[in-house]
Amino acid sequence: MSEQQMNARETVERVLARTPITDVHTHLFTPDFGPMLLWGVDELLTYHYLLAELLRVSDVPYDAFWALDKREQADLVWRELFLERSPISESCRGVLTALARLGLDVASRDLEGYRAFFAAQDVAQHVDAVFACANLEAVVMTNDPFDPDERELWLRGFDRDPRFHAALRIDPLLNDWPDSCQRLKGWDYDVEPALGAQSLSEVRRFLTDWLGRLEALYMAVSLPPDFGFPEDSPRGRLIAECVLPVAREQNVPFAMMIGVKRNVNPAIKLAGDGVGLGDVDSVARLCAGYPDNKFMVTMLARENQHELCVAGRKFRNLCLFGCWWFLNDPSLINEITRMRVELLGLSVVPQHSDARVLDQVIYKWAHSRDLIGKVLADKYADLAATGWTATEDEIARDAARLLGGNFWEFLKR
Repeated sequence: MSEQQMNARETVERVLARTPITDVHTHLFTPDFGPMLLWGVDELLTYHYLLAELLRVSDVPYDAFWALDKREQADLVWRELFLERSPISESCRGVLTALARLGLDVASRDLEGYRAFFAAQDVAQHVDAVFACANLEAVVMTNDPFDPDERELWLRGFDRDPRFHAALRIDPLLNDWPDSCQRLKGWDYDVEPALGAQSLSEVRRFLTDWLGRLEALYMAVSLPPDFGFPEDSPRGRLIAECVLPVAREQNVPFAMMIGVKRNVNPAIKLAGDGVGLGDVDSVARLCAGYPDNKFMVTMLARENQHELCVAGRKFRNLCLFGCWWFLNDPSLINEITRMRVELLGLSVVPQHSDARVLDQVIYKWAHSRDLIGKVLADKYADLAATGWTATEDEIARDAARLLGGNFWEFLKR
């Protein structure tokens, strides 16, 4: 490594470590949501990434595994993936990073000791500790008004933790209109399956109601690989005639996460989803056809990333964000982040955690900071080789944009 690279790396590491993060997409909740907020070592060990890894190597029948309680499942994961094998996968390493950053001795391999630590924590204080450990300033939740427990809480009201922002998730509305239609009717929205003018107006009213109730920063949906736009389907009409007009009127982005194949192996439940190649042309058609709308897009297939980056060069109303799900691995984060920086400069949101367990934000951001830092250090060293040396203040400015500023600026456009 050259002296320029070493100096750049030291500066970038120092700056990134002190730069607070806005995590633009998570599945986290405040303690007000009760059991919907997942935290602790057993939740870390039974996260679906680890369960998919476990069920590849264990001969336990699927039904027998799901009959185990969470603690028993965690015991099996710990034995098979941490004790019988070295925990070198990113998901396993992540558990150890989280435990170590919380001050636990991972060399002890003491699962019962880790459980005792978490059992002694007050949940609200633990949230504070995790935020401090990850240097998180804010997170964006995923909030589904079609979930009965979550819906009831929002309708009842609660004191909002200002660090937790809402995003209105509308997967059921777009991907299963017949069921959503029945639910909306039960909530006194005058809708019919045929999606006439009255129904479309009522769906717009529903979206406006919930955007206001949640004070949501954006609307979001997870879409299959074969999603296309325009498409002659309830989903296509709902997007064109409800989602986009309301998003434009309320000045909120429409976030699309494209490429998930649901239930490739239903026997392993949430761990059974897969990945497929999405259609970037549909993203471009949306951005071109609706220039007054804002779109946030992440795609699941590695093969989509270059074309998506090129699309990002063409449309100022398109914000690329994160390395989603199966892309949240070091080799791919490195590749995708370098590609984005080289094609789009500092105008992207390089990462989000997608965390479902509170403690995951510790490792996901620790690992991502390191990877983003290596990319930036190389780029600043390349600049220095031309005679253009970035100052620490300039690097701090750039880091603030990447770790949150770009997202907040995009919302304000």
